[in-house]
Amino acid sequence: MDELLVMKNISKDFSSTRALDNVCFSVEKGEIHGLVGENGAGKTTLMNILSGNYPYGTYEGELILKGKKCRFSSPKDSERNGIAIIHQELSLIQGMSIADNLFLGNEKGNSFFVDRQKTMEEARRLMALVGLDETPETPVEDIGAGKQQLVEIAKALSKDAEILILDEPTSSLGKEHSEALFRLMADLKAEGKTMIIISHKLDEIISNADRITILRDGKSVETIDNRNKDADESRIVRDMVGRDINDLYPKRNSSISEELALKVEHLNVQSRRRKGELSLSDISFDIHKGEVVGLYGLMASGRSKLVKSLFGKSNGLLSKGSVEIYGKSVDLKTPRQAIDEGLAYVAEDRMRTGLSLDRSIRENMTLPGLKKVTIKGLIDKKKEKTVAGDNLDSFHIKASSYEQDVRELSGGNQQKVLLSQWFYTDPKVLILDEPTRGIDIGAKYEIYSIINEYVSSGGAVLLISSDMNEIFGMSDRIYVLAEGNITGELRKEEFSADKVMNLILKGGKHQ
Repeated sequence: MDELLVMKNISKDFSSTRALDNVCFSVEKGEIHGLVGENGAGKTTLMNILSGNYPYGTYEGELILKGKKCRFSSPKDSERNGIAIIHQELSLIQGMSIADNLFLGNEKGNSFFVDRQKTMEEARRLMALVGLDETPETPVEDIGAGKQQLVEIAKALSKDAEILILDEPTSSLGKEHSEALFRLMADLKAEGKTMIIISHKLDEIISNADRITILRDGKSVETIDNRNKDADESRIVRDMVGRDINDLYPKRNSSISEELALKVEHLNVQSRRRKGELSLSDISFDIHKGEVVGLYGLMASGRSKLVKSLFGKSNGLLSKGSVEIYGKSVDLKTPRQAIDEGLAYVAEDRMRTGLSLDRSIRENMTLPGLKKVTIKGLIDKKKEKTVAGDNLDSFHIKASSYEQDVRELSGGNQQKVLLSQWFYTDPKVLILDEPTRGIDIGAKYEIYSIINEYVSSGGAVLLISSDMNEIFGMSDRIYVLAEGNITGELRKEEFSADKVMNLILKGGKHQ
């Protein structure tokens, strides 16, 4: 066994909380090593130690790289030793181009000037590697979260690291781009690169990782040899959560009404890049009371643009068409109007557009429905605390108190805070854009149960997900979107991957 990296007896505390407890973790040269566990199990904390984000002295234990003890004092120190990390939460500068983001802090040129030609050439090479066909000059803010994730991956590749850490790299990617990423990882492995991948998508881990290490409650449970790709998913889940989970998607006892909760007809949305062209064309669909309707499409199909156009034109693009909520025709020009008419929108990027990270759970929970706790322009703190306390219990949010900053919570608990704030607006229709992105199997089950309870009580849900299994497991009907057009509708008994992909191909050439 050629051990490239050994992390020995690693312990790390945050105030009174022990995040890592005597964890042992080793990686062999030239392997893809999966690291799994529930949110809060310690995976990201362990990788933050390896990448220098938590410097030596803030944790206990030893870090041994190529047989030598290392004491990293910063991320730059880790990078100099051949380690690069791709964080789950994006760290890109929105106003800058893809090329400038790729080499930020690592510019091509010398101390006096940046070599633009070399920058653009190298950017094109890296973008081709990860499957990005935009121009290097494209502003990052003009591409969706999925493609921004590919930019993050290309950025890490630009550092020519020997050990590449990928934290939930496919959380925003559809099947096509995820498969392309794993083909790239296999190529890098063949070149002798070593990769550590953190993911909640166990099927991807089993299909691609050589070994799998499982953490639970800050402790290392076991490392499974998976070189024959035969790891037992039920065993991994049991090790992760400490119990068996027999059904990933809880059964829903709901009665779908004939009454339409949402009806959209002939929606057209102008393209941001091509003046005079449409990015969404003649979109028509409906959702019944008590129903979960899935919206599925590949990256750049227009899924998020569609729901942002519905939610008060929050994407800033011109749109035309008719929208009815429970039979009432509405003209939703702003997000506030959308909220007042009963729409709620849980955005795909909770860190950037969903939550106020440096505010408390209490403050976040009432943000969209702030007027409900406001009297004569002043926030009623007593009422706000009551709401926060009730939601903390009903959404099973693990926190020290409702005064804890949202930034300190695990991804699954952050997502439950985001859901709770929108449920507080008493929505008639709930739009969920990637509601389980980057969270563990246990937290997913809890969120699915919350969705089921909502529709069983008469709510209506539009569910967008890049996970086809999730779409199949939670939806009563599916609309398929391809290149800005709805190409078909499938009912529960018709669900199959082949039918979905045929409908996508029906939309023409796609990215």
